[in-house]
Amino acid sequence: MKRFGYLAVIATLVLTACEDFQDITSERLSTYLMWIESDYLYFDSDTESQKIEIKSNSKWNVSSFPNWIRVSPSSGKGNTTVTISVLKNDGKEDREHALVFSCEGGIEPDSVVVRQDIPSSSLSFIVSGNGMTVSFKMKRVEKGSFTMGEVGYNNTHRVTLTKDYYMGETEVTQALWYAVMGQSPISDGSSWSSYYGIGDNYPAYYISYEDCQKFFTKLNNMTETQLPEGMSFQFPTEAEWEFAAKGGNKSKNYDFSGSKTLSAVGWYKVNSNDKIHIVKGLKANELGIYDMSGNVREWCYDWDGAYSSSAQTDPTGSGTGYYRIYRGGSWESSLAECQCYDRDGGSPTSRRDDLGVRLALSSYQL
Repeated sequence: MKRFGYLAVIATLVLTACEDFQDITSERLSTYLMWIESDYLYFDSDTESQKIEIKSNSKWNVSSFPNWIRVSPSSGKGNTTVTISVLKNDGKEDREHALVFSCEGGIEPDSVVVRQDIPSSSLSFIVSGNGMTVSFKMKRVEKGSFTMGEVGYNNTHRVTLTKDYYMGETEVTQALWYAVMGQSPISDGSSWSSYYGIGDNYPAYYISYEDCQKFFTKLNNMTETQLPEGMSFQFPTEAEWEFAAKGGNKSKNYDFSGSKTLSAVGWYKVNSNDKIHIVKGLKANELGIYDMSGNVREWCYDWDGAYSSSAQTDPTGSGTGYYRIYRGGSWESSLAECQCYDRDGGSPTSRRDDLGVRLALSSYQL
């Protein structure tokens, strides 16, 4: 959903307040608007240099943000038409949507959800918590088969993933971690750990595998009404991670995620200046995913163990072990350690100043 298109269309959805709202799915509407949750209307516009205009009558309050709006009644009943217009650079109308909100009998709207349609090239989410509101995107990875491991060596094997899934467009950021957990991801670290990078748009780091498990539980609870049916946030399996890093079915067979040249897509010891960098600072890979080579290493679900020599379907790694896998290399890694197939691991309780996590959104039950 990169743009609203060029044909002017008005789609109207009437939401009548009552004690219990049921989930509403509108294929026409959710093509352009992602969801309505409580009194927040969220839509994914990726407008770039376009302009968004919001119009409403005086009975309702509407606040506009880059890609979501808040709608709330200023009186106990009545209705409003909220018109969302996306304008092109020349100021002419590109596409328009009108939503009619109705509030009858003094009951204010409570919880209305327009669920996200599947499939979509990307899904967007909002998390509000601990005084912060953070949005983030998940990029679709279509099911497929690939050669896992380093080609030319005896550790390669064929892997088939039988379900589509989503991977975070970026690593989990410090802003998202704080909104969910209520504390900085490095608050338990030594004083010098902040040297490597602090800020909302930096990846969360100095987090253990066990920390991430707690984070996923809270995040799933906070986004329950936004999640596609049967899917949840969790660790990517090692196979899911590598397939996404290589570009999935759009892969161009690069050694690094998105390029044959690491400096174009990843921060590592040669170009990082010994620090973590904000997300999306370099080029994305074939799927529109950033920083899967370098910046911070990323926890995966699997226990560290030897690869099977035979073909695998939806593998989840060894059943037991001492270390959990992490992938992708980091700001302090060598070029070789940032290759898509390179693997390493650590204790589930270990924390490092170059180790974070990336969300997977999947229907696999791990």
